[in-house]
Amino acid sequence: MTLPKYVQIKRHLLSQIASGDLRADERMPSETELSGQFGVSRQTVRQALAELEHEGWLYRIQGKGTFVRGGTGVAAAGARTVGIVTTYISDYIFPAIIRGAEAVLRERGYGMMLASTDNDRNKERECLKRLSAYPLRGMIVEPTRSAEGRREITWYLELERKGVPYVMIHESYPELGCPVVKVDDEFGAFLATEHLVRLGHRRVAGMFKTDDLQGVYRLKGYLRALRQNGIAPDPDFVVRFESGDRSETPRRQAYEWLRKDAGARPTAIVCYNDEAALEVLEAVRACGMRVPDDLSVVGFDDSALAVASDVKLTTVAHPKEELGKTAAELLIRLMERPASAEPAADIGRPLREDEPLSVTFRPELVVRASTAPPPSGG
Repeated sequence: MTLPKYVQIKRHLLSQIASGDLRADERMPSETELSGQFGVSRQTVRQALAELEHEGWLYRIQGKGTFVRGGTGVAAAGARTVGIVTTYISDYIFPAIIRGAEAVLRERGYGMMLASTDNDRNKERECLKRLSAYPLRGMIVEPTRSAEGRREITWYLELERKGVPYVMIHESYPELGCPVVKVDDEFGAFLATEHLVRLGHRRVAGMFKTDDLQGVYRLKGYLRALRQNGIAPDPDFVVRFESGDRSETPRRQAYEWLRKDAGARPTAIVCYNDEAALEVLEAVRACGMRVPDDLSVVGFDDSALAVASDVKLTTVAHPKEELGKTAAELLIRLMERPASAEPAADIGRPLREDEPLSVTFRPELVVRASTAPPPSGG
């Protein structure tokens, strides 16, 4: 699915802000300059800038121009600065997560530095090394490829040695035993699958990522829902893919399934996330079929993509901004609690009863137009 031009521009500019190419309080290029750079109209540029301003990344000064808001880039580094590392920054649900964290941090007088690993282990190491060079008070980190072995823990242990607390989001590296703010992914996939079963579907396929723990738990929830409803999972209906194949594999596999005879193909698909679900919708269109008449589809995350298509997706809600806020609030508690004589020892000190070590959000299903009872005979 091709994104609108203004969204592409917005993502590009947000990536520049995150990388420090556009620094805090730096004047942005003019609308005319940006329209020339991207080969689009000034109106398209204006729409991208307006969204970035609304989300708090930019601010305007009458007669002077548009500027990067302070506290979002490298220039903000200092004694009250928090590092935020996510697998991605400029797309999908990540801007909302960062926005939630930034709102809480700014209110408490903290600036932040952003970094993205692009879901690459080497980049994760580079990000942690770069950010550790600054006098950070704490860090919020989304682990990279959390389901794979040989995880990068050296830099996290170094943070502990320095007495710098950190909170992970979405999942954590189990061996670290660190605070984590996450979604109950297993329960979310269970809800999605059970919804389809209650509609009458028996041939329910599933598509899940293999390289992050979210995918592992979503697959687990899918299988649990089938088994609890007396349906033996069909191995031909379970597909697993890595992050690098997140566009190609869901579309290709859905296309292969839909080319089968009506009695041999799935009547519904549970997708790892909304991105994968939209790829499935494209495959359905390519086969000359319709959702939900010929196939029901469920996504996960309730992202902006869930309502971007002509068929509005049934999906599992992700708290996004609330997750970012909660991670920031938990980190502030860790940063501002009384320090012990040994900083490294203080990292592992149990929090008080009113200071939860971890928070798990219990998701809800958002039912829209992409699910219905199976076709006659399905």
